[in-house]
Amino acid sequence: MKILAVNPGHNGSAAYLVDGKTVFYIEEERLTRSKYDANPFRGILTALEGGIDVLVIGGTHKQPSLTWTGEDPFTGLVRKFNPQVQVVDVTQNHHLGHAAGAFFNSGFEEAAAVIVDGSGSRHQYETEDGLGTYGYECESIFDCTQTPEEDEEALKDVFRSYGGNWDVNPVRTDKLTIDNSMTLVKMYEGVSDYLGFGYIEAGKTMGLAPYGQDDPNIPDLVINGRGNKNVFIPNYPAGSQIDEVIIPYLARSSDPKEWHKDPDKVTEQAKNLAWKIQKQTQEAVGDLIEKAVKATGKKNIVIAGGYGLNCVANYYYKERFPDLNIFVDPISHDGGTSLGLAKLIYHKFTKQIPDKLDTLYLGTNGIGGEPEENLIESLKSGGFEIESDVTNEKIAEMISEQNIIAIYQGRSEAGPRALGNRSILYDPRDPNGKDRVNMVKGREWFRPFAGSMLKENFEEWFETRGLEETPHMMYAMDFKLEKHGEVPAITHVDGTCRIQTVTEEQNKNYYDLIKAFNDITGVPILFNTSFNLAGEPLVETLDDALKTIANSDLDYLYLPEWSMLIKAPFNYSDQEDPSDENESEEEFFDAAEE
Repeated sequence: MKILAVNPGHNGSAAYLVDGKTVFYIEEERLTRSKYDANPFRGILTALEGGIDVLVIGGTHKQPSLTWTGEDPFTGLVRKFNPQVQVVDVTQNHHLGHAAGAFFNSGFEEAAAVIVDGSGSRHQYETEDGLGTYGYECESIFDCTQTPEEDEEALKDVFRSYGGNWDVNPVRTDKLTIDNSMTLVKMYEGVSDYLGFGYIEAGKTMGLAPYGQDDPNIPDLVINGRGNKNVFIPNYPAGSQIDEVIIPYLARSSDPKEWHKDPDKVTEQAKNLAWKIQKQTQEAVGDLIEKAVKATGKKNIVIAGGYGLNCVANYYYKERFPDLNIFVDPISHDGGTSLGLAKLIYHKFTKQIPDKLDTLYLGTNGIGGEPEENLIESLKSGGFEIESDVTNEKIAEMISEQNIIAIYQGRSEAGPRALGNRSILYDPRDPNGKDRVNMVKGREWFRPFAGSMLKENFEEWFETRGLEETPHMMYAMDFKLEKHGEVPAITHVDGTCRIQTVTEEQNKNYYDLIKAFNDITGVPILFNTSFNLAGEPLVETLDDALKTIANSDLDYLYLPEWSMLIKAPFNYSDQEDPSDENESEEEFFDAAEE
């Protein structure tokens, strides 16, 4: 059975399963180079090469109809190649896709799924007085089992929390909450917008939070698991706004983007607000996890939704719940719902268990084989310098000499984290490394960087809180005290680092490179950030990679499968000012997720 599931939405994606095995997962922006591309047509065309028996359509709302046939655009495209395709529409249950992804990816036989998201599907309910009301999915709990009873579903609703605007009629029961208070992600989005990042760039707020502290002038943002109505103005299904009239202390006197470039201009209000929203929302999600345990009796917890990418909160759960088995879906954002729905429909149709998520290297196949002669000649004629027969040892030595080197190999990573196949690498020992690479990538001054390390050295360097590995880079972890100061380029201001552990089985080339760096420096960790510039998706193809190094201050491109090192034809900073007047400030500082 060949199943293609698509998620139309701001993380447009396609997931392709054959007999329950994941063949590929790809986000449309990687193929089209258009950030947050919502319409996964290129993903569909890729799957059509292998054939599609079942098309699953996710998303948060019904798609527009095509002329004459009345089909949605995705069904119409697939039907033109396969008139017999079976179509399953799951557009009205967005959180089900999140829960299915987290559950089936985890490999648990049973679990409670906790979904903390912005605004999913819009549902309507009846109030006690008989009046109708509606809201947008924000937080949900599901009871999940791989082997449900004959008449039961694999994922059963336990609790739903919805948010809406001022005209919402409230509903409050043990299993359902609807009101016009801010839900957790909507509060986080409101703070992110206040800080000048925009609603969807909450990861930047998370990065700023450790610079702040508790501020008595800022009222509690979360009260009984909901947003303080005296702070936030709802704007579903978009974000929310902070009421600067009611709280004059938070009134902004200038454009918040001014301090994005200059740390001397950042206000105490900005730093402290970021600190408070991080602390209070992660505690509220912890309360939701407690609710899930009590409601289901499960000790296995799976987490998804946009808040699942909050690696600071994920580490907090490990401390608060040492006796729970917690799996955070590494494709927690909306894109991951396509993979979840593909696995759910496979399970529903066949009663078989789909594969668990053993790897995130699920994108296109990269380069493979040997380089074509005309490619080499084309690069040389374009001014690129090429060195052949390059070893991991040479690259490790160059990194130790503080050269910035991008690596391109194999299949691209699913989700927003670069895991060594589409990464920019640097020496983590450089005290100025964070500032240097932030400048090269066009990112804000305060944003931290991640690291990739040999798994066998994990417990030597980090307070692991019971984790044996973290291959998907889902936790911002405390360095052990004796390691403070050894890798300043990837140590955040609070002494943490978002870390990836690597084994030879998971990624041999990358493992060997880290090992070679360790042999030279005694440090089993590489500075690792996503291979892209500010406002761009991660690179997908070799052509994307070459264009990126040709239009930036990245020093080199390493292709380990071809043992090849490529140097760009010139240093970009020596050319015209990259902050061209044709490029808006918003575009320049709209940095991609790590």
